[in-house]
Amino acid sequence: MVEVFESESVRVTRRLRDEIIDGVRPPGSRLVERELAEELQVSRVPVREALRVLTSEGLVTPRPRSWAVVREFTPDDVAELTEVREALEVLTFRLAAVRRDQAGLDRLREAWQRESEAAAVGDGVAARRAAADFHEVATDLAGNSLLSELGDTLRSRMRWLLGQHDDLSQVTDEHAALLAAVADGDSARAATLAEEHLQRSREWVARVR
Repeated sequence: MVEVFESESVRVTRRLRDEIIDGVRPPGSRLVERELAEELQVSRVPVREALRVLTSEGLVTPRPRSWAVVREFTPDDVAELTEVREALEVLTFRLAAVRRDQAGLDRLREAWQRESEAAAVGDGVAARRAAADFHEVATDLAGNSLLSELGDTLRSRMRWLLGQHDDLSQVTDEHAALLAAVADGDSARAATLAEEHLQRSREWVARVR
């Protein structure tokens, strides 16, 4: 019985998380326990747990009693996320180039392939999800447990941030170059490309502030 509850809670959490990150539930949308339970055909208990988890991940803002709203990221929120991303991402790709292994490279290449195929047909949701997967695999390749711990803490907010770009083909091309640098073990080149890749976020922050 406990296993069923845990599985249901995880399923509801994953669905709501994906819908928030993908923009299906836009910022400011109400998340009412009773309504969500009816929509998802579950009891209110896994919905309540899902909202608690998503609040801890920074995607949901709780309200009194039994409802919440999808978080509205302010320009300052976006700027702070971008600053943290800048602090971590260059290090991530530099270490990934040094510590890569074949299994990790295969995973990185597979994420890029999914991103490329989705971008080619204009499937923005699939392309952005794969792009976020690409960054998370790179963090795994970096082989730094503290970096991975920080990545886990920020995972949902970073996936949201990475999902805000709209130039699918350019991001795919930039990821292709990063993949090649990591595969070649060229840590200096990987760090330089990561820094150039971050310029997109800086430009976007400048527009929204």
